[in-house]
Amino acid sequence: MDSEWKRVAVPLLCAAVVSVFLLKWRKQQKVKRKLQRAREKREKEFEQAEKAVGCFKTQNAGVDLSSIVTLPLAELRQQIRGGSLQPDVVLHAYMEKALEVNRELNCSTAVLMESLKQLEDIESHKDGFLYGIPISIKDNVKYEGYDSTCGVLSKLENPAIEDSVVVSVLKKQGAIPFIKTNIPQCLLNYECSNPIYGRTVNPCNLEKTSGGSSGGEGALIAGGGSILGLGTDIGGSIRIPAAFCGICGLKPTNNRISTHGLDSCVKGGKTVLAAVGPMARDVESLALCMRALLCTDMFTLDPTVPPIPFNQQVYESSEPLRIGYYENDGYFQPSPSMSRALRETKELLEKAGHTLIPFTPPRMFTAFHEYVLRGNLADAGSTLMQHFKEGPVDPCLKFQVALCELPLFVKRMISLLLRPIYPRMAAAIHACCGVSNAAELWKQHREVEDYIHETLAEWKKLELDVLLCPMLGPAFNFSYTGKQISAVTYTAVYNVFNFPAGVVPVTEVTAEDEDQLKNYRGNFGDIWDKTFVTAIRGGVGLPIAVQCVALPWQEEMCLRLMREVEKLCAKNKQTNMHH
Repeated sequence: MDSEWKRVAVPLLCAAVVSVFLLKWRKQQKVKRKLQRAREKREKEFEQAEKAVGCFKTQNAGVDLSSIVTLPLAELRQQIRGGSLQPDVVLHAYMEKALEVNRELNCSTAVLMESLKQLEDIESHKDGFLYGIPISIKDNVKYEGYDSTCGVLSKLENPAIEDSVVVSVLKKQGAIPFIKTNIPQCLLNYECSNPIYGRTVNPCNLEKTSGGSSGGEGALIAGGGSILGLGTDIGGSIRIPAAFCGICGLKPTNNRISTHGLDSCVKGGKTVLAAVGPMARDVESLALCMRALLCTDMFTLDPTVPPIPFNQQVYESSEPLRIGYYENDGYFQPSPSMSRALRETKELLEKAGHTLIPFTPPRMFTAFHEYVLRGNLADAGSTLMQHFKEGPVDPCLKFQVALCELPLFVKRMISLLLRPIYPRMAAAIHACCGVSNAAELWKQHREVEDYIHETLAEWKKLELDVLLCPMLGPAFNFSYTGKQISAVTYTAVYNVFNFPAGVVPVTEVTAEDEDQLKNYRGNFGDIWDKTFVTAIRGGVGLPIAVQCVALPWQEEMCLRLMREVEKLCAKNKQTNMHH
């Protein structure tokens, strides 16, 4: 009987093992083919774009394209409107530059060849606010006929059937979206890398990350390959890459600009709110973009957006401001360069006649764990994990994915064991367990509302107009962002508050800042604090920004402070150069 059983069982077992291997092998082959098709498609678009630029240059032999990409947006806009520059010349100039920048930084996921077709009809948009201006858009902003991959295989070969509202509005305003830019896998990381298109690097230092999740935008604009771009932000995704690459970026109040037609891997969260906003080389460009987008077309295409046009008067006002500020949020100690940037900016603002008042963001420990982390991972990360089933996990996300994949009881156990030695890490791991039922989710929503009003009460008591706070920097070395979630407190809390927040570059890392890293202890002295020092080492010469914040729906006030900071820093730089 025993040998009979063996005779049947052994071949069956072998067949089962072989079929498991075959299934695995087939899946791997399928993934490989899918990745190959995506990469070949991108290469083909690059070749088509190169060809189009080549043809244009042959037909217009005397035209100098290189000088066009050096013009500031306000001036470029003026020249196109005045007729001294034609939209087709400008588009080809930027297409050529973007391809050149992409070869070095790997910051694009698609060239929108439709943009050349858009030129045929561009004259009918001559009255548009951004007539003839080429614009880059982040990968997850839907554009008809193109994928919004979010860096995951599950979203490949699924082209958008229509433009997102922002793209429609930009086109109506005469702007020409011409390129899509790279993102991290699943968008939930601030290093820009995914298994489909690879890693985007920082134009200021190729050994550093460009930031994320709008990392391709940050790199392309800073590299000179785009003059204006659109990013999205759910925890700092516009502000971090802008700061890392040395450009300006604005995260508006959620739904000040329509988010209809933006893709993501986790939709439906209401605790931490996403927003779409502009990225550019200067503050004036951000304001121009906001003016263009906040128009009747947007309010008609998406009636859920409050019809508040851009208030130019508030933006241009020169009345002295009451500015709240803080240097350390009590959760994450800023790097030496972050602290210095904040202090120097504060002094410049005081000298210019503004009043600066110390402000402490309340209960940051609770806010970060209970609202930012638990809010983003309310389902313990299960929706997010669905997108990793089909293909490989990017190396910079391995730590985050491993944490999400742990069974709940294991996470709770680790959290319990860590609590006496590493309270901050213990609280973060516990927050990754999410909420256990609807009642708990509603409780979280209620607590967030109370938290917002508690902060507003403090803001009103101090009679603040705006807030100045540190901005994460300098740009990290590769593969550290996934191990460093604690560093996003300065940005992510404003997605919970739903306050508009923007960044302006103000200085660069000095040798002295770098040297001071040896004294950095952090607020908790835990593994995260030690890792942070290693993550930012070797940053001399990299840009450092500050963050400006205003109350909900007051983007103009936020931009006004940003413009003031930009102006004072430029003036200060000039004075120092003369000395």
